Amino acid sequence: MSAVETIDIGANLAHESFAADFDAVLDRATAAGVVAMIVTGSSAQSSEDAALLAQRHPGLLYATAGLHPHHASEWTPAMGERFAELTQQPGVVSLGECGLDYFRDFSPREDQRRAFAAQLDLAVRLQLPVFLHQRDAHEDFVSMLREYRPQLVDAVVHCFTDTQAALEDYLALDCHVGITGWICDERRGRHLLEAVKIIPGDRLLIETDAPYLLPRTAPKSANRRNEPCYLPYVLDAIAGARGEPHDALARQTTANAQRFFRLPS
Repeated sequence: MSAVETIDIGANLAHESFAADFDAVLDRATAAGVVAMIVTGSSAQSSEDAALLAQRHPGLLYATAGLHPHHASEWTPAMGERFAELTQQPGVVSLGECGLDYFRDFSPREDQRRAFAAQLDLAVRLQLPVFLHQRDAHEDFVSMLREYRPQLVDAVVHCFTDTQAALEDYLALDCHVGITGWICDERRGRHLLEAVKIIPGDRLLIETDAPYLLPRTAPKSANRRNEPCYLPYVLDAIAGARGEPHDALARQTTANAQRFFRLPS
């Protein structure tokens, strides 16, 4: 697969599974044409780690700072202020990952909504884009997002796997949409092949969500770990579904990521 330039807008590179071969992971990514990766912060610790990785690899790695709904019960105002401090560091480009997850319910739903609202408030205050997560919580999620969206500078619904009706709600709110290797799964992701066609070109972003969601079209690895080097498989599936040239879609999604996260072009 040819190495056109792409940007992975969501990779959990602070995950422990990357500790043993981190530099090799980055080397494989750049060899595959991935010119920048946004390292997802999803807890207090992973946000600190993501910011540190961005500091150590300027121009290649960037970071988000936020609390995933799985950890929402841990939310405190002090944590929010620490996230605000992190966003003042070079390379920390977004608030999140934040949102609602009623599929797992690892935190009570009331706590999830409280932590989500607090992070949306923070994104408004700091005027930073927000990196969003939603699973099995569309009604509450879109209701809260609709309230805040006029004040948010930008929002991306990351790792979109939901229905076309949900997608239409997000597009009506002028959200960007992140597509992962879920679209490469002929069993669970078939609906995305149709849904992805309605995403305007200037609001489409691509991501791996590594180490999760290894594209089924990618070479099988012994540990089944996803990596940013497999981002071209996501791009290829989207290009095929949309009937667009592979290289043109790479240029478009790269430009979108640069604009959304205020990255140098």
